[in-house]
Amino acid sequence: MKFEIIEKKVEEIHADCEFIIVIDGDLDHKWVQDKEDLETLSFEGKTEEVAFLPHQHRVYVGADSFDRDEIRLAVSYAINTIKKSKYKTVKIGIYIDKCPVTNTKAIVEGIVLGSYTFNKYKTEKNSCNIKTVTISLEDYSEKKLGLSHAQKAIAEAQIIADVTNDAKEIVNSVPDDMTPEKLACEAEEIAKELENVECFIGDENFMEEQKMGAFLAVGRASEHKPRLIHLTYKPKNPSAKFVFVGKGVTYDSGGLSLKPSEHMVSMKADKGGAAAAMSILKGAAKLEVPFEVHAIIGACENMIGGNAYKPDDVLVAKNGKTIEVRNTDAEGRLVLADCLCYAQEFKPDYLVDLATLTGACVVAVGDYTTGVMGHSSALKHSIMSSASKSGELTGSLPFNRYLKKLLKSSVADISNISSSRYGGAITAALFLDNFIKEENKEKWIHLDIAGPAFIEKDWGYNQAGASGAGVRICLYWLKDHQHKLSNHHKKEA
Repeated sequence: MKFEIIEKKVEEIHADCEFIIVIDGDLDHKWVQDKEDLETLSFEGKTEEVAFLPHQHRVYVGADSFDRDEIRLAVSYAINTIKKSKYKTVKIGIYIDKCPVTNTKAIVEGIVLGSYTFNKYKTEKNSCNIKTVTISLEDYSEKKLGLSHAQKAIAEAQIIADVTNDAKEIVNSVPDDMTPEKLACEAEEIAKELENVECFIGDENFMEEQKMGAFLAVGRASEHKPRLIHLTYKPKNPSAKFVFVGKGVTYDSGGLSLKPSEHMVSMKADKGGAAAAMSILKGAAKLEVPFEVHAIIGACENMIGGNAYKPDDVLVAKNGKTIEVRNTDAEGRLVLADCLCYAQEFKPDYLVDLATLTGACVVAVGDYTTGVMGHSSALKHSIMSSASKSGELTGSLPFNRYLKKLLKSSVADISNISSSRYGGAITAALFLDNFIKEENKEKWIHLDIAGPAFIEKDWGYNQAGASGAGVRICLYWLKDHQHKLSNHHKKEA
């Protein structure tokens, strides 16, 4: 889909269809030309309310405010209303007195995210017919701001939304089409496509050399061998180093602690953290952020077999800590433990792991929200502030010394599950904390994306299935860091 932005008035632009966002029920706005029809339809302009007038080739959609996520939602509903129509071109105006650049980004993101369709396995491929979206700035140019800011906003928004959709594609792909080896091939393609990006793939021999006993144990019963995937984006003179670690369990049967059959459906989504980390790096490279960015992924399958790891096993992680296995379905934390140890060898300034780690996080904050955990209140606030701009929902879950004690083991340094059923999302993060060096604890954030990563129904501008959870959070976070850096340089100048 192509986006263009021009300074003509909406009425002067030729397009097959027009989108009009009605803010807070304002049917007297200059762009509302069909008030009588809308009143006949009892259209009030409430959020998520849509009125399609095919005889006028207009789609009216309500929004409660100028909040950027209200705009994203509105245009996503509008694009889905006409997705299967014969329209090829659309026009829409920007409310110039209310954050034109922010609204431009929101429009592009809402349309790209909302028009995504996963039809890889369908015999009949249905996709959005819209080819061009023209955004009018009306008299924006008279404010002497020009087009450059808005054009840059479009470019950034399209990159962020496109790589989010790339993550969806990986997560939605079935286990046989996205094995650890094939996930590694996806990473290699990213490195081939982009400048300043390198890819390293470590096989099981490399992991043995690295003494990744926890990671290796999880993947050893599968005929698809595990892979450690390491993507690096390195621009000239980077000002900071960000490392993103993703859980890449391409299928999770639960291992010998076998899941009930109904809980196995959708377990292709257990690679959501890996897909996010890869897409974050891809987005960072395309946005040309001035930071060194790493994506480190532990890719494996958690399967059953004669050589599967077992409850009662004691594993030795890369940092030498011993782990008592009490449940083989608590496997993601074992993979991440070794990957986090590996990641810290690159001396990050910021360390973030993303994982569909616990059902307990869904219980705590709901389907749609990412759990944010870590030691640094400032760092948690920073990433949650960026998340609010991205449209992704987050909730902070607090560490405490009493929950940490629930991971004690009588036979090893630590147990892979808590001795209590309560606080499971936090105790999983506290398990990971055992593999974070003391000097890195204030640099580390854990994002549990178990809720929003994969939901089997449409929600907002997300389709049923994968949402690309975590991608927009982290890319907005990187851009916020870039803006702070830029402002600091301006002050120094």
